Amino acid sequence: MRTWTPPQLPELPGAGTAPRLFNTATGRQETPATNAGRASLYVCGITPYDATHLGHAFTYVTFDILVRAWRDAGLEVVYAQNITDIDDPLLERANATGVDWRALADEQIGLYRSDMHRLGLVPPDHFVAVTEQIAEIAAAVARLREMGYAYTVPTEDADQDDLYFDTVGASERSQWRLGDVAPYDRELMLRFSAERGGDPDRPGKRDALDPLLWRAARADEPSWETVLGSGRPGWHVECSVIAARALGCPFTVQGGGADLVFPHHEFTAAHATADTGVPLAHAYCHVGLVGYDGFKMSKSRGNLVFVSKLLDSGADPSAIRLGLLAHHYRSEWEWRDSDLDTAGRRLRAWREGLERTSDEPASAATVLSQLRSALANDLDTPVMLATLDAALDRGVDRPALIADAVEALLGVRLIERQD
Repeated sequence: MRTWTPPQLPELPGAGTAPRLFNTATGRQETPATNAGRASLYVCGITPYDATHLGHAFTYVTFDILVRAWRDAGLEVVYAQNITDIDDPLLERANATGVDWRALADEQIGLYRSDMHRLGLVPPDHFVAVTEQIAEIAAAVARLREMGYAYTVPTEDADQDDLYFDTVGASERSQWRLGDVAPYDRELMLRFSAERGGDPDRPGKRDALDPLLWRAARADEPSWETVLGSGRPGWHVECSVIAARALGCPFTVQGGGADLVFPHHEFTAAHATADTGVPLAHAYCHVGLVGYDGFKMSKSRGNLVFVSKLLDSGADPSAIRLGLLAHHYRSEWEWRDSDLDTAGRRLRAWREGLERTSDEPASAATVLSQLRSALANDLDTPVMLATLDAALDRGVDRPALIADAVEALLGVRLIERQD
């Protein structure tokens, strides 16, 4: 699937340091392992049944910053992202609105591309729709069944049985153990499973936490003929297969929002490890959830601030980025309508600061070093912004270097360029 046109990143003198990141799986900051100068990243993409909101944008901007940091450190970066273009929420929205599910997905994927391009995000090297790899996913599920990691659960409304992942068996026989990614007790896992796409109460499962691998074809639902018969894949195995095919295992970082820690990333790791025999990723990094009107932004609640609407209303993409980057990526926070005005004032102050003359200007080389240091410290963008506030309020000796650094590392434009 095509992505979007990449931004041109200015070249900076010297090199930064590969960032230390908080690894959810270990509970500590680490510098994730790279392979011969190559860093690899998989970020879970959207389910395309509605427009991109600021909660999504906070996640994707965060990993855009990571890609920029790795590149600044001299690493080759390979970035993969999926699109979950077949899933229950998409089908439900299509049925409710009387729109063909494929048309709805295509429309929303196009809008997502536009949003990401306008915000200046570096596109993934591999941008893969689930429907593009149905056969490969089915083959992986078949291998899991052959190895004894999958079992059937009877269905009343299908000609075949569904296939589920044997969590206990995998914990006993593979390198993965339940809780390897998600630092939660069983009670919290059961709650999150029920809230986040699982079915812990389904009869016939060996364990309440066991996730769906393959859904047998139902009437009036999309399905594909595969080695497993007719049906469609479960959520977690989709990402495990797409990630492994695009990046190989183990890759450097698995990323996404904090609501993906369990069950999604836990079982993505479980499926991939059982299938390939090696861990999925070296580190698991998660972005805090963004609220609005007192609650986490969510499509079910409807308290969303859409990126496209902000941009169409005339908001500067750099101001939107600054509004997001003012918060550390692991924090949970609430967007307020005044945040865009605040970010706009900061952006104007920075642009004016480039023109400021001073008898004792700040050293641009020193500022660049400080920015790189903050970036290496778990992507500490609030410190980066505060560093630039102070330097540009004072004036800098090499404005062009600061403009290049801000654009290359933060994706914020302070001067007009010919694209």
